[in-house]
Amino acid sequence: MISRAHHLHCLFSCFLILLFVQLSDGYDPMDPNGNITIKWDFQTIDNVYTVMVRIYNYQLYRHIELPGWKLSWTWAGDEFIWNMQGGEATEQGNCSRFRGETIPHCCEKSPVIVDLPLGAPYNKQVANCCRGGVLSSTVQNPTRYMTSFQMSVGNLNGNNIKTDKPSNFSIGIPGYTCSDPIDVAPSKFQFDKHRTTQALMTWEITCSYSQFRESDLPGCCVSLSTFYNDTIVSCPHCSCGCQTSPTSPKCIREGEQPNFLQLPNGDEGSTPPVVMCTQHMCPIRVHWHLKVNYREYWRVKVTITNFNVDRNYSDWNLVIQHPNLRSLTRVFSFNYQPLIQYGDSNDTGMFWGIQSYNDMLLQSGNSGNVQTEMLLKKDTGEFTFKGGWAFPRRISFNGHDCVMPSPDNYPSLPNGSPTMPALVHLLLGLIPLLLFAVFLYF
Repeated sequence: MISRAHHLHCLFSCFLILLFVQLSDGYDPMDPNGNITIKWDFQTIDNVYTVMVRIYNYQLYRHIELPGWKLSWTWAGDEFIWNMQGGEATEQGNCSRFRGETIPHCCEKSPVIVDLPLGAPYNKQVANCCRGGVLSSTVQNPTRYMTSFQMSVGNLNGNNIKTDKPSNFSIGIPGYTCSDPIDVAPSKFQFDKHRTTQALMTWEITCSYSQFRESDLPGCCVSLSTFYNDTIVSCPHCSCGCQTSPTSPKCIREGEQPNFLQLPNGDEGSTPPVVMCTQHMCPIRVHWHLKVNYREYWRVKVTITNFNVDRNYSDWNLVIQHPNLRSLTRVFSFNYQPLIQYGDSNDTGMFWGIQSYNDMLLQSGNSGNVQTEMLLKKDTGEFTFKGGWAFPRRISFNGHDCVMPSPDNYPSLPNGSPTMPALVHLLLGLIPLLLFAVFLYF
């Protein structure tokens, strides 16, 4: 006969395998339709054609941080880019075949295109360009989830652009893989109140994200505490690596002054983190504290701490999954919006900072934490402090799933002190004895 423990172990193993398969394929249950979509809208189709390239971040909470996107592909033939607006190629390449004053912008077989920075010259801009490669998620800032650039493309061998499409597309961000372009219905644009225009032809490329493809190590962890238990459940040991492991982030011990001249060189966000030495070795720790228990409500305090020595997190966000979020009454100091709602089901919410107040999570040593408190109404018939129900099911920071403590280590309810109903029954049981003692005395 199979024991209950063995049965639970099998179920847990199957869950982990299913979760691994889903995440490795880019499926995110908290954002099932999220992706980055790239559209090539052809404005002219000749030997030299003009195309407007638009990049849309259709992800609910995962945004593109610094150093930003770098779009690349491989031409099918001898294409070259005559000129660009709203972006630029990182390399011009070998353009020695061209003579005279007109030299193409880029002759690379596999060009790499980057966004122009904020404040780029007006004559180099197009609509929705020039954000330094940063794209917001659709929830956090729906006005900055897309960008665009325009280019004029020439062709020396005269291949058919309708059939000889470029390939090997990449967005230049770890964790994302992109499809080859496919023909879709031409994009339509509202010219004015009375007229709509459309592209002559449109290609579409879809890029999906997988945390397993980005890194073998997580980027954050979760710790827990409660008002009814003095135990603080720390992040699991070696959540984001171990101090003795060569593949773990570099760390600096408390009191040690980091030599910033020796920190890894490179763009912000593209180099391995340098963190404070901790038992979890994570750049980010999220602490969930059960603070107060009221008659009809309960209060939670959430603190995000940055252990990264050389990085600030701008426009950060936190996604929390908990069954009682559908009865969330008030959030202090953070913005909040539900993510996924199916009928009465609403257990996943997104939190982010208030602009110019706490939307910047400063690096370790510079007050590197932000915090909020949440007031939740107790759902009748469901709310309990038993069995870890009051703790989150899943937490992610900036799109990275955080390592949760084992349920076996969750703070337990005190079982040595009697509850209020037990005290009442005890007093009621003593009344006859007291009355009998008074009768004997008198």
